[in-house]
Amino acid sequence: MELRIERLSKTYPNGVQALREVDLTLGNGMFGLLGPNGAGKTTLMRIIATLQAPDAGTVTLDGLDVLRRKPDVRKFLGYLPQDFGLHPEVTAERMLDHIALLKGLSDSRARRREVRSILRLTNLEDVRRRRLGSFSGGMRQRFGIAQALLGSPRLLVVDEPTAGLDPEERLRFHNILSEISAERIVILSTHIVDDVRQICGRMAILHKGRILQAGGTEEAVRRLSGKIWRRVIRKEEAADIDGRYNVLVSRMFAGNLEVDVMSDHRPDGFGPADADLEHAYFASVKGAAAALPAA
Repeated sequence: MELRIERLSKTYPNGVQALREVDLTLGNGMFGLLGPNGAGKTTLMRIIATLQAPDAGTVTLDGLDVLRRKPDVRKFLGYLPQDFGLHPEVTAERMLDHIALLKGLSDSRARRREVRSILRLTNLEDVRRRRLGSFSGGMRQRFGIAQALLGSPRLLVVDEPTAGLDPEERLRFHNILSEISAERIVILSTHIVDDVRQICGRMAILHKGRILQAGGTEEAVRRLSGKIWRRVIRKEEAADIDGRYNVLVSRMFAGNLEVDVMSDHRPDGFGPADADLEHAYFASVKGAAAALPAA
């Protein structure tokens, strides 16, 4: 299966250009769309999910025009938006049964089997008769992915799914996404670099509506090999270091700052550090920001 996005652009009436000629080609598996808040990720996800129209460009799913044949695309689509409402007085099982019926699963026995199967997959079977209003944040997100999986979608779009989850729930959610991604396209939109690092083999970095880089996560890190240097400094030295070097990441460490910089050559006083996806992300975003004209 292939999702192809070509020259996709969107400008809102207030003048904000959310997308600027975005080009991406995605195949089966986990794909991470990484970018800061306001980068245009949600706009792109909503267009793919047939909920919003672009100003220009095309989106095709195995040759099917996503923008012109929305009812046909929705047969293959599962979508978990960043914010979604729940009916607090309805049980998880009853709500999923209702959503499955809306998705066209008219045979009651087949519908019941699918609902129970998805409840097991998302670790919600034991609480299937609990009201949704009693669910924790993690349980709500698992219910969100459960409803998105009804009907066996070939394309699953998940927008900022782990915001607010504790580490255990994040890991559980990652495991679910990884398990279901082998035979479908799963797009994970997030500003959390670690989410992409843990479960996505391929990714794109979106910033101010533009794709800064796209490809394999390992390749993005490999390009920075031998270019990341680290030094622990006093907080009072931060301004001087920031002015002299290309600082990617600064972390507080035992009352001091641990500073990672990018350079082709070893700066004085710095030691080598292993590159990771966080470095690749900030190298792209900060490089793009530096190239923007002054306001």
